[in-house]
Amino acid sequence: MTIRERSQIQDGQARRVSRLDRYFRITERGSTMGREFRGGFATFFAMVYIVVLNPLILSGPDGSGQTLGIPQVAAATAIVAGVMTILMGLVARYPFALSAGLGVSGFVSATIATTEDLTWPDIMGLIVVSGLVMFILVLCGFREAVFKAVPSGLKLAIVVGIGLFITIIGFVNAGFVRRIPDSAQTTVPVNLGVGGLLLGWPTLVFVLGLMLLIILMVRKVRGGILIGILATTVFAVILQLFTNTPASDAENPGGWSLVVPDLPQQIISFPDLSLFGNVDIFGAFAHIGIISASLLTFTILLSVFFDAMGTMTGLASEANLLDKDNNFVDANPVLLIDAAASAVGGFASVSANEIFVESAAGVGEGARTGIASLVTGTLFLITAFFAPLSNIVPFEAVAPALVMVGFLMTSQVRNIDWADWGIAIPAFLTFALMPLTYSIANGLGAGFIAYVLIRTVQGRVREVHPLMWVVSVAFMVFFLVGPIEQLIGA
Repeated sequence: MTIRERSQIQDGQARRVSRLDRYFRITERGSTMGREFRGGFATFFAMVYIVVLNPLILSGPDGSGQTLGIPQVAAATAIVAGVMTILMGLVARYPFALSAGLGVSGFVSATIATTEDLTWPDIMGLIVVSGLVMFILVLCGFREAVFKAVPSGLKLAIVVGIGLFITIIGFVNAGFVRRIPDSAQTTVPVNLGVGGLLLGWPTLVFVLGLMLLIILMVRKVRGGILIGILATTVFAVILQLFTNTPASDAENPGGWSLVVPDLPQQIISFPDLSLFGNVDIFGAFAHIGIISASLLTFTILLSVFFDAMGTMTGLASEANLLDKDNNFVDANPVLLIDAAASAVGGFASVSANEIFVESAAGVGEGARTGIASLVTGTLFLITAFFAPLSNIVPFEAVAPALVMVGFLMTSQVRNIDWADWGIAIPAFLTFALMPLTYSIANGLGAGFIAYVLIRTVQGRVREVHPLMWVVSVAFMVFFLVGPIEQLIGA
C-alpha cells in the first residue's frame, strides 16, 4: 500500500468519525466514545432488573382470571426497552434509557386489574390511548411549553427530588433500609435492616460495594461506577457459590432482593412474542363506561407525563445539558420518543414505557449523548435472547451506584433560593414527597399546587405562568380521583 493510499484511507476514517461526532455531538458535549460505552453499560446494569421485576408485578390475574405469563412479559419487556432506547439514542441523541415504568405497572396491577370485567387487553388498551394522547400533546407543543413554564427553582427541586428518590431506591433494593410491617404498630415507616440490625450476606455485598464506589469516586477513577458494579457483582457471585443464600422472603429476610446471583444452567432462550398486539383499545370504554375509563386513562397519562418531565430535568441537569434558564435543550424529540414508548409498551402488554431514572448511573459515568442509549438498547435486545444471564447482577451490586449518583444530584439543593418562600416551600414539598411516596409525579403535583397557591397569597399572581394554573388544576383532579369516582359512582 502506497503512502497516498494510506493517507486516503485515514482521511476517509477521519471524515466518518467527524460525521459521527457531529451527529451525536460527542465533542460538543464534552464526552468521548469510551465514556459513552461505559455509561451505556452502567445504565444497563442499573436497570436490567426490570426484565425480572416487571413480569412479577404484572403476574396477577385480570378481572376475568386470565394472566399474561411471566416468560412472555419478560421477553416483551426486554425487546420494547431495547427498541425504544435505541430510538432515543438515534433520534433524540440523549443518554436516556426507557423501559416499563414500575409506577404505572404497579398501579395497573394493584388497581385497574382488579376491576371486574376488565381483561388485560382492555387494560393495555388504556395505556395505548394515554400514550397516543401524550404523543398528540407533544406534537401540539403543549408538553414542551409546560417544561418552560416551570420556575427555575422548582426545576432545581426536581433534580434534588430525583436524587433522593433514586437514593432510597438504592437503599431499599439493597435491603439496607426496609419497611416496618404494619403489625409493629409504629409510626416509623422505615427501619435500618431487620429490627434495626443489618442481616445477611447480601447486605454485606451492598456495604462493601458502596465503600468501594465511594473510594473510586473520591479518587476520581475513570469508569468508577461501572468498575464498582462489575467488581461487586463478581464478589456477589463468588459469595453465593459458598453461601447458597436464597432470595429474601418473610422467613428469610436476610436473603437477596429478588435477583439471586447464580450462574445460570441455561444461557440462551428464544423470546416469546405472543403478547405483541394483544390489545383492545376500546374494550375498557365498552366494559366499564366512558367516564370510568376516561378517569383511568387520565390518571395513567398524568403519571407518565410528569414522571418523564421530572426524570428528564434531573438527568439533563446532572449531565449539564440544560440552558442558562434551566430549560431542556431540544426537548421535543425526547418527548416524542417517550410518548411513543408509552403507547408501544401498552401494545406489547408490558405497561407504559418511560425514561428510567436509573439512566443517572450512565450519566454519572460520563455519558452525554445517544451513543450510550445505543449501547444500553442493544444490551436489552441481547437480554431478550440471553434472559438467564440478566439474573447474575443482584440489586445489591447496583444499589451503591444509585446512592452515589443520588448524592451528586441532591447537591443541587444549595442553588435553591431559600429566602423566597414562594419557591422554597414548593421546592421542599417536591423533593420530600418524591422519595416518601415513591412517586415523581406526586412530588411534582404537590410542588406545583403549592407554588400557585403561595404566589397568589403573596399577591404575585402575574409571576405564575398560565400553564402552571392548568397543570395545578390537573394535579388537583389527579389527587382527587378517588373521591370523584365515589361521587359519580364509578
